[in-house]
Amino acid sequence: MNNTVKLLLPVIVAIVVALLPTPEGLSVNAHYFFAVFLGVIVGLILEPIPAALIGLTGVAFCATFGLVGNASESIKWALSGFSNGVIWLIFAAFMFALGYKKSGLGKRIALLLVKLLGKTSLGLGYAVAFADGVLSPFMPSNTARSAGTIFPIAINIPQLFNSTPENEPRKMGAYISWVAIAATCVTSSMFLTALAPNLLAISLVEKNAGIVISWGEWFSTLAIIMIPLFLAIPFLSYIFYPPTQKTSPEAPAWATKELEAMGPISKKEILMLGLGILALVMWIFGKQIGVNSTTAAIAVLCLLVLTNVISWDDVISNKGAFNVFIWFATLVAMAAGLKQVGFLKWASGLISTGLTGMEPVTIVILLVVLFFLFHYFFASVTAHTVALLPLFLGIAANLIPAEMMQPLAMLLVGSLGLMGIITPYGTGPSPIWYGAGYISQATWWKLGAIFGAIFLGALILLGFMIL
Repeated sequence: MNNTVKLLLPVIVAIVVALLPTPEGLSVNAHYFFAVFLGVIVGLILEPIPAALIGLTGVAFCATFGLVGNASESIKWALSGFSNGVIWLIFAAFMFALGYKKSGLGKRIALLLVKLLGKTSLGLGYAVAFADGVLSPFMPSNTARSAGTIFPIAINIPQLFNSTPENEPRKMGAYISWVAIAATCVTSSMFLTALAPNLLAISLVEKNAGIVISWGEWFSTLAIIMIPLFLAIPFLSYIFYPPTQKTSPEAPAWATKELEAMGPISKKEILMLGLGILALVMWIFGKQIGVNSTTAAIAVLCLLVLTNVISWDDVISNKGAFNVFIWFATLVAMAAGLKQVGFLKWASGLISTGLTGMEPVTIVILLVVLFFLFHYFFASVTAHTVALLPLFLGIAANLIPAEMMQPLAMLLVGSLGLMGIITPYGTGPSPIWYGAGYISQATWWKLGAIFGAIFLGALILLGFMIL
């Protein structure tokens, strides 16, 4: 599909939906707003232009034509995402990721783990997984973490054993690649700050269900299954997709040489480690000490600049961070608009009719399973979150007791990282690891189905534990 078709398709979808008769019970404005929203989602899936521009265009169109109210209401709605504290938290946390990369701390941690654990193939799997696990609470972009920090190191390991995409990929490279992507999917669900859409999701949960999810509550609830799942990933990969090379004495020697080349730990690395821990402590205990998580992130960002771990030029020139800031701010506004114009109330009521009469626990599990499986149709966790999370919460609010909404919300947001495993395009790092060439498309889909079933099964088990 060429870029022109990708650019026209979202517009065509929006126009066709807008021209359809307005359903009974839905206002004309809500109908038109949904048409634009659907066009934005299709645009995010195809991405013919930058994602942030797609979101900004959708917001500008709806505000200009008054689809959410009069002129004053429209501008207030259009700018609402930019004043959202979670969006600023995401922006600040992206700077933490830059600090880990620029200081060299992320690379040092990964190499140390290879040096300590890399004598066997299974040990290398754990080294790659633990490197991701250590960095995940501090890096909200799993693409920056897995593809930007882990990949450049891990992809060198198979080559030590002459394992390349063209020559014996199963010897080492395929196993390392699968462990890396599976581990980052689990860590992305283990910590609130390990995946940017997690932070977007808790904002949508608060807006649509009135439920506030803190860093500590996220971890204490989901860790019950995420920690065992994380620890099992290298072993499960070893069982379902074993490397043909079982020992790897060359890997620790290579890591030792790389560490020697880096030299002793630098002042910037020590500062980055200390400030990263400070941010984590404030995120975990912020409620007890009266510090908002966004306030903590911005304060630590200032310290990163003041201590010269990163420079102010690094902040203002970080295109990725500003792109995500605008992208998520506009998507928060678009999602809020669905509720504001009454579309979510209408759609959730319509769908709820088909589920009426089921047991509440059955409804919760069914919603979690469908929410997970619908990710086969999305190439973006963010698009999935914005399109489906408010709708599923609205359906649940009509059918289950109020006390079950909190557990359901936790299960839905906790699935966002896990669902990335099912396809070669399911989450940010997937195309990078798939593009390395060690795992064929057919194998990826097969392993994705196996590990997707394991991850979903673990999530359902958690559901029965907390409901």
